[in-house]
Amino acid sequence: MTGAAVDAADAPPLLAVESVDVTLGRGWRANQVLSDVDLDVWSGEIVGLVGETGSGKTTLARTVVGLVNPRRGRVVFEGQPISTLRRRARRAQRRRGDLQLVFQDPLRSLDPDMTVAEIVAEGLRVRGETNRGEIRRRVTGALDKVGLDATVLERTPGQISGGQRQRASIARALAVEPRLLICDEPVSALDASTRNYVLRLLDELRTSLGLAIVIISHDLSSLAGIADRIVVLYRGRIIEDGPVDRVFATPRHPYTALLMASAPSVRHDRPFSPHELRRTGWDPVPPTGPGACVFAARCPFAAEACAAQPPLTAVGERWSVACHRHDEWAALAQSRNRQKG
Repeated sequence: MTGAAVDAADAPPLLAVESVDVTLGRGWRANQVLSDVDLDVWSGEIVGLVGETGSGKTTLARTVVGLVNPRRGRVVFEGQPISTLRRRARRAQRRRGDLQLVFQDPLRSLDPDMTVAEIVAEGLRVRGETNRGEIRRRVTGALDKVGLDATVLERTPGQISGGQRQRASIARALAVEPRLLICDEPVSALDASTRNYVLRLLDELRTSLGLAIVIISHDLSSLAGIADRIVVLYRGRIIEDGPVDRVFATPRHPYTALLMASAPSVRHDRPFSPHELRRTGWDPVPPTGPGACVFAARCPFAAEACAAQPPLTAVGERWSVACHRHDEWAALAQSRNRQKG
């Protein structure tokens, strides 16, 4: 965590997600996507939200910005519960633009018939800005922050490259001067050089603007160089949340270790191989049932205690994990690291 983020973490969080449950669909099609999610984000930090497809990452992002309503719990921003605001108050809160979501696919999220200038100015016009000179200044300023010049102003999304489209999406969010930026898989569709550029850009924006940034990703390696914290989501539950350096050094949850083992560029001294962290079918049948740990069916370390879902438990400073056997697991991982060392 950067020095600025450490200082900020001594203050109340900018964003607090408190015991949030989200159910999508109705009747027999109802599906609980998020379960008892608690998440704090402080000003000036980058949080990496990771998990496999279907884990609830995008639903959590959409809940934070108000596109999805929680069935239980609340979202608090700058001390104000925003998920429980009435319609008019929520509209006013959205117009301020303090929370911005950058969608995964800019080609789909940007209007193909609008120019880049119109796209970046859209949030300003929604907020009620009518001065053309001020709009132009804010648009060019936002584009400059993301490394785009005036040559793209009159082009449409189809006339610029994928990396430029992603930067235009970020500029649209920055134009309204947000406090929190949520980027949903911002580099998944980009080539390696453009991916690195966008990640460095987000890191620079955090430093220069004091933004809090949440980066949603299924790829741990893309977060290794810039995130302060890693939050691991599995089947709608946060199962590990901690400082990136300590989580990468000794993950306290087997699923986090499995994600790391599947991305060998993160750490080459990982204690277990992917094969060792997958249930092979030869082990005893794991605990099952509606109250069992969500990872028990896949966990090679599952025990009788795993018949109950473990709560998030503090295992260090600003580090928590939902695993009954986290102490045993950490000792085993450390032992394997010493053997390999």
